[in-house]
Amino acid sequence: MRIVDIIQRKRDKEVLTKEEINFLIDGYTDGTIPDYQMSAFLMAVFFNDMTDEEITYLTMAMSQSGDTIDLSAIEGIKVDKHSTGGVGDTTTLILAPLVASVGAAVAKMSGRGLGHTGGTIDKLEAIPGFQVEIPNEQFIKLVNKSYVAVTGQSGDLAPADKKIYALRDVTATVDSIPLIASSIMGKKIASGADAIVLDVTTGDGAFMKNLADAERLAHTMVRIGKLANRQTMAIISDMSQPLGNAIGNANEIKEAIDALNGNGPVDLMEMVYVLGSQMVVLAKKADTLDAARQMLEESINSGKALDKFKEMIRNQGGDDSVVDHPEKLPQPQYIIELPAKETGVVSKIVADQVGVAAMLLGAGRRTKEEPIDYAVGLYLNKKVGDSVKEGESLVTIQSNREDVEDVKDVLYRNISISDQGEEPKLIHKIITE
Repeated sequence: MRIVDIIQRKRDKEVLTKEEINFLIDGYTDGTIPDYQMSAFLMAVFFNDMTDEEITYLTMAMSQSGDTIDLSAIEGIKVDKHSTGGVGDTTTLILAPLVASVGAAVAKMSGRGLGHTGGTIDKLEAIPGFQVEIPNEQFIKLVNKSYVAVTGQSGDLAPADKKIYALRDVTATVDSIPLIASSIMGKKIASGADAIVLDVTTGDGAFMKNLADAERLAHTMVRIGKLANRQTMAIISDMSQPLGNAIGNANEIKEAIDALNGNGPVDLMEMVYVLGSQMVVLAKKADTLDAARQMLEESINSGKALDKFKEMIRNQGGDDSVVDHPEKLPQPQYIIELPAKETGVVSKIVADQVGVAAMLLGAGRRTKEEPIDYAVGLYLNKKVGDSVKEGESLVTIQSNREDVEDVKDVLYRNISISDQGEEPKLIHKIITE
């Protein structure tokens, strides 16, 4: 078997076999297939697509390219949630303790962020002392004891995906549904969860800019999950504007605390309840979505969910007093308001560009080596559909530098005020097939 023949077959829109795809992934992982040939293959896929069977073979080959996590020692159904990405996506910070508080096992493996803001792992590191790198044995022990633990992904988990993702980034092949689906599901399957809830975002702040592409990606990933014997479903959610109000790291921890106290932003709370209800049902802790939602609402109202968050922080070496005293989280030197230049209604907030503004402050990374400033970020005082008066604050800028004119320029260009504006629909579709 030769790699050049596989590239040629995909170039000519032919369907590859399981053996050919395994040969490709094994060879690229061990270094016998060079970057330039894999680049050619990725571009052929970008233009010519793949069948569902090919995508499944590619996903399984990537999931088996390194270590796989055996979570069988954890009692019950292990449920995980994954988002395809967005701006101000605080949901995992809330969902992990909330779903665990009703008895579902949440064994969560998360990555670091590259882009607008930190990933879930970066955000948790804003909590003093919180340990995100914990041994597998301790991870399993914590989930059995407390139903929840969050750890960074192993360096040996799906190494083929790590290599291919880096190559896609520099060969303009990121926006390909087969490559996105196999990348996400390869890691999820290798991570060992029994049930997977996917949040597939669509809009300006998402990979999938339009609903049709998001729907196809959701269907593809659900199919892959089921073929790999994982209970899988997807929610297609809106990311045309940031979710919630906080964009950053420490400020998103604060927003998660507010949400677990029942005081989170309306859109964020709704997303948490929709995703969380699916997780509870897949974990077989409730028979219906309505019953699951009621359990989650009661857990927040009673304080159980907040107590579980404190327990999760303590278990992983963190200072749980930040929950009652958020001022112990990293704080910015400067608080700067962005006043509205006119009176009207907020009609548009371009999510990814607001994320860029947060990155300019230091809340995210442009390269893997860049450090993150946990203290900085943005807080949206107005969302799409809200009325605003001239001079009223649109955004609170949390900064460790006094001059933020570059950040203000980006925000003004990407927050529109007009005569009318309508809050976007939050949940577009639920995909179970």
